[in-house]
Amino acid sequence: MRSYSLAYLTAANLTPPQTLAAAAQLGYGHVGLRLRPNAPGAPYQPLLGDAAVLRESLAVQRDTGVGVFDIEIIRIGADFDLQAYLPLLEAGAALQARAVLVAGDDTDPVRLADNYARLCALMQPYGMTADLEFMPWTAVPDAQAALRTVQAAGHPANAGILVDALHVARSSTTLDDLRALPPALLHYAQICDAPAGKDFTVEQMIHTARCERLLPGEGGIDPAGIFAALPADVPVSVEVPHQVRAGQVGDVEWARQALAASRRLLEAA
Repeated sequence: MRSYSLAYLTAANLTPPQTLAAAAQLGYGHVGLRLRPNAPGAPYQPLLGDAAVLRESLAVQRDTGVGVFDIEIIRIGADFDLQAYLPLLEAGAALQARAVLVAGDDTDPVRLADNYARLCALMQPYGMTADLEFMPWTAVPDAQAALRTVQAAGHPANAGILVDALHVARSSTTLDDLRALPPALLHYAQICDAPAGKDFTVEQMIHTARCERLLPGEGGIDPAGIFAALPADVPVSVEVPHQVRAGQVGDVEWARQALAASRRLLEAA
């Protein structure tokens, strides 16, 4: 049986307690929460420093059995401040999250790997993995670059690589690259669909990634083939933001459609 998690971007207007409750209603086993913005001024789900929201989230978890799979986001740039992320890690531990999504922005590969190693060491006591997501517009643009970073960091025990179907399709990553990733590094993977092709500007890629993905099976990036190259039991994060369509039907209904499409695609066999 596949395990499915409701990613933040799929139902981005919901609060953490609302996300957990919607996931329980729809049949997701877990959720992903974005507790820090991915860019200055970008939206996120307020919880850090808000004891009432944390208490409500924990209560919904207890009542429904839905877990928090991943929390977002840690960005490792040239001026990376490790201590600034302690509140995020403490909240993740309280929510019993399994993973933290990490983005690599530092174009100095040695410094990036060193800071990633430092982050993994800091996270060890919190019981979460540091899952480095490759994205074609970042300093970790593809699966091979993510693996090089993990290897250069000394392959920490809680290291991970996050595979997003969209970023596979938009980058130079091949299915053989995915098959070459050590299974121990693959703690979860993100599913979606989109128009096929690689001839997109950075702005177009970012817009699609954050605002206009398609339901699995609607586009041409072959999410079924991508997931077939990964371990069969890898947990699935359903990350299908589409601001227009979600706005028309509401976040909960859109999350239902996203889960149904993901299941049809991955469980067809």
